[in-house]
Amino acid sequence: MVALDFLKRKHEVTVLHYHHNTANADKASAFVQRYCEQNSITLINDAIKSTVPLGRSREEWWREHRYKFFDKYNDYPLVTAHHLDDCVETWLFSSIRGKGKIIPYRRNHVIRPFRLNRKRDLELWANLKNVPYLEDDSNLDMCYNRNYIRHIMMPHVLEINPGIHKTIAKKVRKDE
Repeated sequence: MVALDFLKRKHEVTVLHYHHNTANADKASAFVQRYCEQNSITLINDAIKSTVPLGRSREEWWREHRYKFFDKYNDYPLVTAHHLDDCVETWLFSSIRGKGKIIPYRRNHVIRPFRLNRKRDLELWANLKNVPYLEDDSNLDMCYNRNYIRHIMMPHVLEINPGIHKTIAKKVRKDE
């Protein structure tokens, strides 16, 4: 919502919203729909239509389908709000699996200009500018690997390396 608020101040925007069929996805969809209606913003919705095959990661499955949806709308840049905390979590997650990757700035027409901003800074913007936002309840569900990293591992990582965000920010800058 912060990225949307920031962009709509100077640009005409369209919102692409993808429904992942998580427990509270209907609540998030209604929230986005209401916001777009109240602000006269065009909204395009899609939803995952198939179940995750046995042996596949839900997160990976959802990401594949979400980007297929995004790829249908490639006439203009599509901006996501991936932030530095996402980059740190992704780097940790992928390092554990032997890859150690940074979320790229660009993937085809999808750009991620907020990768050097901390999540707390985006929340501060939302609070200062009265931007409504919704924390998806599924972000607390430990059955998702990303949430385990975020809520269980990150406090320990920060104990070992309190400067992990600066370290990953350097990697993000090199990627730009």
